Amino acid sequence: MRTFDLAALSLSEGGEYVLGKKDLHSQACYFVYGTLQPGEGERLIRPGQGYEEILCAVGGPLTLHTAHGDIRLDESHAIHVKETDSFLISNPSSDQAVVYVMAGGHVRPDI
Repeated sequence: MRTFDLAALSLSEGGEYVLGKKDLHSQACYFVYGTLQPGEGERLIRPGQGYEEILCAVGGPLTLHTAHGDIRLDESHAIHVKETDSFLISNPSSDQAVVYVMAGGHVRPDI
């Protein structure tokens, strides 16, 4: 087994790290670890064709900017993100960073 320092990897990649095929040598699943600094926003969430994800706010609330308006995702709350969904997330806090995680996988085995 191998461990991954996701906080450090995220920092080195500009705030988000995808633990997936490159590290795991498997396409069965992936895990995203991200940090939004206070007031930081407009990070794109879009699984893409053939993928679905679960997005969870871990270190505080997130604001989801969707075509249907803004939605608050409180700490420890999660949503299912379908392959056709696309929206932006931001950190509504002016004084604390927010960590979020996403777990995803293939919708169809042929992709």
